[in-house]
Amino acid sequence: MSERGRQQTSEALARVVGVPGAILLGLGSILGTGIFVSIGIAAGVAGPSVLLAVVLAAVVASFNGLSSAQLAAAHPVSGGTYEYGYRYMGPTVGFTAGWMFLCAKSASAATAALGLAGYVLTSIGVDGEGARVLVALLLVGAVTSVAAGGMRRSNMANAVIVSLTLLGLTAFVLAGVPGLLERGFEPFQPVLDSPQGSGRSLFHATALMFVAYTGYGRIATLGEEIRNPKTSIPRAVVATLVVTMVLYAAVTAVAVSTAGAQGLADAMRSDAAPLEVVARLLPVPGLAWVVRLAAVTALGGVLLNLVLGLSRVALAMGRRGDLPSAFGHVDTQDRSPRRAVLLVGLIIAGLTSIGSVETTWSFSAFTVLVYYAITNLVALRLPAKDRRYPRWVPAAGLLSCVSLAFFVEPAIWATGLGLLAVGLVWHRFTKRVAED
Repeated sequence: MSERGRQQTSEALARVVGVPGAILLGLGSILGTGIFVSIGIAAGVAGPSVLLAVVLAAVVASFNGLSSAQLAAAHPVSGGTYEYGYRYMGPTVGFTAGWMFLCAKSASAATAALGLAGYVLTSIGVDGEGARVLVALLLVGAVTSVAAGGMRRSNMANAVIVSLTLLGLTAFVLAGVPGLLERGFEPFQPVLDSPQGSGRSLFHATALMFVAYTGYGRIATLGEEIRNPKTSIPRAVVATLVVTMVLYAAVTAVAVSTAGAQGLADAMRSDAAPLEVVARLLPVPGLAWVVRLAAVTALGGVLLNLVLGLSRVALAMGRRGDLPSAFGHVDTQDRSPRRAVLLVGLIIAGLTSIGSVETTWSFSAFTVLVYYAITNLVALRLPAKDRRYPRWVPAAGLLSCVSLAFFVEPAIWATGLGLLAVGLVWHRFTKRVAED
């Protein structure tokens, strides 16, 4: 074996994750910010139609999930759409996907950290933005340390987190079903009632809730660490999406029926812990504590999985020279991309310092929609022999993502486009330096 071949082997990530582990990683990435935090933001935008937004977002997520699955099965390496873009459409498309992923998921991670801090502080009766930011920064540091220790340790922590989260959300739904059946459809009428009073609010909320499903992409970005990826990844993505869709719809229905859409939105603004506030309204002693525990574990799991996924994309970009080559290094002792993990930890900490959950989540919505638009575009370029689903699936995903992206606030998508331009300038500069 050549020296270069030996180096690539030593710098490879170990395949230690099976289908159950991949599903748990997907659920750990999804069941957190979306259901414990962003549901309150979306309710403030769309009113009672937030339940419809959850369903529409699930449909869009299905298209994107299938596109991600077939790409990951055809090209199972770390990096997700960043690598697929390079392989099937060239460096510019690949870099754009990687850059948007770093922007989108760093903002999602900051939202998770702030939401987690909100639930923790609510449990001890402490309020205030300064305290929330401080606790969130400490949490980012702790999770970054765990992720830097390698995939085996992270996978065990994730399994515990997901189990506690599922138990807490199941208890919440079971406690709320009797009241939901008694009140019927009245809390959800009129369907398009919202602060803005138009269907535009529904699509804005759909864009916000779409981000809540996108943790399935973590399965694809960890493709280099999954055993038998050609079959394991599609199975894990589909199973993760089905479980999430059912759970999100049930939790949203109970929350809106119990507190009303406005009550849910008010709880988000006041405490950043909307489901705990709803749980206090249900006639089950101790349920609020159960939901709080589930929220803390879920948001911690999302934060952990986002750091893992982001670091693998940063690793892939470092390997190609789109980021400094130091970030393309894998420690030989524990097979962890430690430098890439520390980089994304610093980026997340910077975004967390903003302190606004609404801002970080809205920014994540726009940039992740751009990222998945690229995913679907690349899936359309798959050779027939690698295609697992009809071409209309990625076509529908592409159209949905592009359409929804511009329903977020103009200031948010303008900032996102500005960062995209900065990234492309950086990419062009680094390539010129490499050529010289």
